Amino acid sequence: RVLRRAADMGYSVTSSAEFEFFLFNETPQSVRAKNYRDLTTMTPGFFGYSVLRAGVHSEYYVELLDMCERMRIPIEGLHTETGPGVLEAAIRYSDALEAADRAALFKTFTKIMSQRRGLMATFMAKWSRDWPGQSGHLHVSLKGADGRPAFHDKTKPQGISDEMRWFIGGQQALMPEVLAMVASTVNSYTRLIPGYWAPTVAAWGVENRTCALRAIPGSPSAQRVEYRVAAADINPYIALAAAIGSGLWGIANKIEPGDPIVGNAYDREYPLERQLPRSLGEAARRLAASKPARELFGDAFVEHFAATRDWEERESRKAITDWQLARYFEII
Repeated sequence: RVLRRAADMGYSVTSSAEFEFFLFNETPQSVRAKNYRDLTTMTPGFFGYSVLRAGVHSEYYVELLDMCERMRIPIEGLHTETGPGVLEAAIRYSDALEAADRAALFKTFTKIMSQRRGLMATFMAKWSRDWPGQSGHLHVSLKGADGRPAFHDKTKPQGISDEMRWFIGGQQALMPEVLAMVASTVNSYTRLIPGYWAPTVAAWGVENRTCALRAIPGSPSAQRVEYRVAAADINPYIALAAAIGSGLWGIANKIEPGDPIVGNAYDREYPLERQLPRSLGEAARRLAASKPARELFGDAFVEHFAATRDWEERESRKAITDWQLARYFEII
């Protein structure tokens, strides 16, 4: 539906996803036997961008890269990230529908391949309170009917065209309303807190990784927007629909974004309309009440999806967590 809207507006959409995921020396049986506690990561320590770790585990990297190449999921970069046993993979860009296909297949078959090697991969947004969450950033750009990049205008500051600016404006304006489509699990919201390398408000900046939206200037064909609020737990189809649809809505309505953030986005005060929902239940209610979301995705989808997210959040409230036991069992 969103891609038809883009075509009707005279655009084709190019996208890609990048994922962080943790690897464990565990099996489906062992994680259950341990009740998902005291799990052993594939490697210890931080070791971001490590030649040492990649060299020691080169067979895994080669097998993963080869599998992805044969499945038409070309990987532009594969490296360790900061944390024990965490890797990051950047999938090469393609048209938006294939980008979603590639992302979904990558997540599924990385888990399959890892289990066949005696490892387990998780794409949860955050699996441990001790480590930052796992991103699933989305990159998006548009081409016009003439095939030329629509986001680049050399006469404008940073080369950002009017269409790119309005696209960012739409994404910024609607992010609080469509967040349930991107952060769609209860666990998603444990990542979206200050100090954990993930955005907490709908802010944007040029090459600013502390913002939810990062404008990436460059050559006409490389200029794009990075939708950084997304985590590794996304449904790629639904998350890309939200990221692209809100941007198209911005172009159609010529929505101007706020001023770009220079410096640390966490150190600013923001108006209420830029604040993101703090829970899945709140996000579901915002989605259900969003007129632009209903226009973009249809009443049937919005009502059904919001209802499923509200149910998911209510189910989570039945759980008695370790934190609650440690906090309340004795003292109250």
